[in-house]
Amino acid sequence: MRAPVQATFLLALLVLLAPVSGASGGDAIEWDRYSEEGTVTVLTTDEDGSTRETKVWLAVVDGQGYIRTGKTRWGGNLERNPELVLRIGETELPLRVEFVTDQSERDAVKAALRAKHGFSDWILSPVRGSHPKIMRLVPREAQ
Repeated sequence: MRAPVQATFLLALLVLLAPVSGASGGDAIEWDRYSEEGTVTVLTTDEDGSTRETKVWLAVVDGQGYIRTGKTRWGGNLERNPELVLRIGETELPLRVEFVTDQSERDAVKAALRAKHGFSDWILSPVRGSHPKIMRLVPREAQ
């Protein structure tokens, strides 16, 4: 009788802790809690199937998370397969990206990154090019 009680306790504990870890894909992400993060790690899949880890800046605008890149391999990976894992500290979030085409949304993300990273953002702008990929981060199950 003792083993089923322990199993039930462990299952209940996992259910309670899952939202805290931020790793449950279908849940809404509270992006504002990550707004002060300097860099995060993006995990994408290269064409050969290997995982690529890339440190990037995270922008949070109006409670929504965004990332940006120029002509990079990891950006190409997301064009091929929009699913990624975003690592913030010890938290891993299974997400997908939506490429932002609305100019006012793009401008808001650019402004947020410029305000957050200042001169560093400005100096890297030629590397990203005139029309970088700006991506909205959404839970994988969201369509």
